Amino acid sequence: MSGPTSPEPSRHAGLSFAQFVGLMAALMATNALAIDSMLPALPEIGDALGITTPNERQWIVTSYLLGFGAAQIVYGTLADRFGRRVVLLVGLGIYVAASLMATLAGTFDTMMVARVLQGVGAAGTRVLAVSIVRDCYSGRQMARVMSLTFIVFLTVPILAPSIGQVIILFGVWRWIFAGLALFGIVVLAWAAWRLPETLHPEDRVAIALKPIAHAFAESLTNRLAVGYMLAMTCILGGLFGFINAAQQLFVDVFEAPTLFPLVFAVIAGFMALASFLNSRIVGRLGMRRVSHAALLAFITLAVIHAGVAMTRHETLWTFAALQACTMFCFGLVASNFGAMAMDPLGHVAGTASSVQGFVTTVGGALLGFFIGQHFDGTAVPNTLGFAVCGLAALVMVLIAERGRLFRPHQAPPAA
Repeated sequence: MSGPTSPEPSRHAGLSFAQFVGLMAALMATNALAIDSMLPALPEIGDALGITTPNERQWIVTSYLLGFGAAQIVYGTLADRFGRRVVLLVGLGIYVAASLMATLAGTFDTMMVARVLQGVGAAGTRVLAVSIVRDCYSGRQMARVMSLTFIVFLTVPILAPSIGQVIILFGVWRWIFAGLALFGIVVLAWAAWRLPETLHPEDRVAIALKPIAHAFAESLTNRLAVGYMLAMTCILGGLFGFINAAQQLFVDVFEAPTLFPLVFAVIAGFMALASFLNSRIVGRLGMRRVSHAALLAFITLAVIHAGVAMTRHETLWTFAALQACTMFCFGLVASNFGAMAMDPLGHVAGTASSVQGFVTTVGGALLGFFIGQHFDGTAVPNTLGFAVCGLAALVMVLIAERGRLFRPHQAPPAA
């Protein structure tokens, strides 16, 4: 075992640092795969299941996100009581079973049930991944680990639409869900074989009303945690709006369906690049300097992009360039906002992760669905949604930081 100065904590003994980051990324990738791999196949899925309205296909994405977000509220409590490992394995089992159910779905209603359950299973991977990282790291080191995790995790959106495109070229859309089941089985086996319990016995919280209420109250009353949680909700709303309408944008607006996987990969690549950059600079510059500057740049780019779309100067190439730059800023914002929201709540990390995952995902999904449902054959709703969501996020940050940007938070003096 390493000495006390080692950057690798003993709570994940048996896993190297690279294996630890890789497993956390794989857990998070179950979610990204379940969203992005089927985007090119939405028309085929809609035709097979009798969906006649293009905007109605967005429910295939949103139903998953709602299940994913809503289930997070219970995983944290269970993880704080029974430990991270067993709850994680149960969640992965649900994910595999729901993926198989979606593979065999013959009606739209069955698909919706399968997608909600798939989201319920994947919710465990999100809550537990964040909780396990928080068990082992805090502060800037946690932000660094999350950034490295995001680098691996964000390769999934780069590749997933292309994988889906290849599958529907040479097979049927049902193979996409079969592939998700197979990936879930692999991650389940990896976690069962290699992941030790990271929650210390003394940190376990009994399932009793008083401690649960206390943990929830702390998660919902800490000014910094709530502020950054709501800011992240707004930012995710813009992202989910883009994901909901992405296939329609490339087919109906730009008439370039074959370029969809490539351009989507470039956009996701900029997000991965931003996460890598964040992992290199956050230790020197701090989370606030990096994320606040990135948020201001995000808003500026989104406003410019909305202006381009509203004046009917949008082309595939202006969209790709401006969207990629906006997503680069998103990548710098996301890792740091998540770390800052969790940092003051390490002693109730499981519950805090659940609350924050519930609020950010359900809130972001509803905002994104609202944006997506306003798709009108142009890029205006998407670009305007990013601008409004970015401005709302800035308001939340200013409230959290009492009007200050860039400066490290100073805890109030003890009474």
